[in-house]
Amino acid sequence: MIVLGVDIGGTFTDFVLFDGNELKVHKVLSTPHNPAEAVFDGIRSLEVSQKQLSIVHGSTVATNTFLERKGAKVALITTSGYEDVIEIGRQARSSLYDLFITRESPLVPEELRWGVQERVAATGEVLSGVKKGDLKKIGIELRKQGITSVAVCFLFSYKNSANEEVVAKELEKMGIHISASCRIMPEYREYERFSTTVVNAYVSPVMSKYLTSLENGLETENIRIMQSNGGSISTGAAKERAVNCILSGPAGGVVGASGIAKLAGLEKIISFDMGGTSTDVSLCNGDVRLTTQTLINEMPIKIPVVDMMTVGAGGGSLAYIDPGGALRVGPQSAGADPGPVCYGKGKEITVTDANLFLGRINAQFFLGGRMILETDMVSRYIGLLAKKLKMTSVRVAEGIIDVANANMASAIKVISVEKGFDVRDYTLVSFGGAGGLHACELAQSLSIKKVLVPKNAGVLSALGMTVADIVKDYSRSILLKVKERGYSEILDLFKPLISKGMKDVLSEGVRKSSVKVENSVDMRYVGQSHELMLPFKKSYIEDFHKLHKKTYGHANTDYGIEVVNIRVRVIGKTRKPSLRKKVKIAPVKAQTVTRKIKCYFRGKWLKTDIYDRNRVRIHSRIKGPAVIVEDTSTTFLPPEYICTVDDYENLIIEEK
Repeated sequence: MIVLGVDIGGTFTDFVLFDGNELKVHKVLSTPHNPAEAVFDGIRSLEVSQKQLSIVHGSTVATNTFLERKGAKVALITTSGYEDVIEIGRQARSSLYDLFITRESPLVPEELRWGVQERVAATGEVLSGVKKGDLKKIGIELRKQGITSVAVCFLFSYKNSANEEVVAKELEKMGIHISASCRIMPEYREYERFSTTVVNAYVSPVMSKYLTSLENGLETENIRIMQSNGGSISTGAAKERAVNCILSGPAGGVVGASGIAKLAGLEKIISFDMGGTSTDVSLCNGDVRLTTQTLINEMPIKIPVVDMMTVGAGGGSLAYIDPGGALRVGPQSAGADPGPVCYGKGKEITVTDANLFLGRINAQFFLGGRMILETDMVSRYIGLLAKKLKMTSVRVAEGIIDVANANMASAIKVISVEKGFDVRDYTLVSFGGAGGLHACELAQSLSIKKVLVPKNAGVLSALGMTVADIVKDYSRSILLKVKERGYSEILDLFKPLISKGMKDVLSEGVRKSSVKVENSVDMRYVGQSHELMLPFKKSYIEDFHKLHKKTYGHANTDYGIEVVNIRVRVIGKTRKPSLRKKVKIAPVKAQTVTRKIKCYFRGKWLKTDIYDRNRVRIHSRIKGPAVIVEDTSTTFLPPEYICTVDDYENLIIEEK
């Protein structure tokens, strides 16, 4: 079986092919109008038999459908009186001092929200069932309105899902896509549960249509879809739970970075994924960290996802002058079309253009020489921007890099310093097509001592997908005070979730001996409104106090403790491509200088060597200033840095 990882980004679609002996990488421009086109084009270029392929695919289809408001026409069926929960939301303001704040409108307009006379008590007792007459009336209205997807969200359905299931099964007979909150997120807090379910209903039909076109266009049936939690699922499961795939691409990158770091003997890392449209950063302490507190476009999505932060600073991020006359970068992006000015179509300067102007990208070696960049056009348009700012072109280009770096440094501080982690203890693992160009300056600004740039850094997210296991997450709200139940009694509550998880994972062809189960709990002190997630072990009470102190700076062993939710993660281990060490050789100074150029850095044009990374042997040493090029990315080494190549061909970069 040949494993292929495919990652669709905003600018490029990346491919990593592993046939058991050799690793091949490839990039093509994304096709936003029809993402499947780029997938088909890339696979054709790789010239491989599709019938032998096992594909793991991360896609921006669900993400873009949600962000661009291009999803299905959705209706919401809920308990009478709770139709406006998704519009009321929480009292917390996203911008506390903005007197003119405009909130995102709900995905379901008011006229498409229907309340039914049903009621489940907080204890789970069914006080009032659903009347079939009400369902018939709603069914007629759904047909009349042309509804293609319905979210069913009843009060306290996490305690007893009977009423929700009655409605879901009845409407499924009509051929409408149904998202029931008891299936998507059976947890308390109605706003978050309603919101997550509605988002799933909104994106699932579009995702389903895309995956069907992908299945029809490929000769292999062995296709898995990357999830936001760092695992993969079948296409059938992804069609039903598309909300699980909203951050699938970035999750693949974090999984890949964590795996590469472990091979290099590193536990504490900050993954830094700078692509064409955005930058994703995540902190790992040996394993990929998860969170259930995700907010996208001001809407909570309460499912387990890789804990990361995204900022609108990528290679294609646009530079512009704000109303106050200041230079800004992003979050708007040139995307794949028209792309940066240097691609030949764009007319607005981007971060990539600034790097090219400063000599850090070589026009002849971009994408392995398959794409020649337009340097004259870049000089012209940077000149126009410089004229408006009354600065020199080179100062504007350097300013664009500085602003982008500042935006990315702020994101790293949010996931590290603001959560009590000292960034100086971590290694920055830089990847994505643009990551290597900014990694050293970013590390220096944060006092990070070491940078690791993997081989084929520009396609690491796709590589991460090839090593992703099949993962299923399940949860249930129990709201129990710890004193009321002991460890073994709470452990018994996990059994139904474990049983369902085992059944679902085994149905995807995984052997029972390859299945691993992880239990966790969401806990809090009595009276608190939010929880901390931690593994469920016999020492869970002591572990909670320790985690609370580390997170918030204090703990109180005299307070009562509640277990709010129980969580089960069932992992089906998959066969993975293995990265082998290269044959050891004596340390050498790298001699593979392709040519010399000039790079602008901190007010000076510096004579700079260009190295072809494919010809740099392991244990080679490279001193900055240097530009190291490969087919999928470029790494810029400032004057005060030195780089060595480890046994896995990673660039290990440190200050001299």
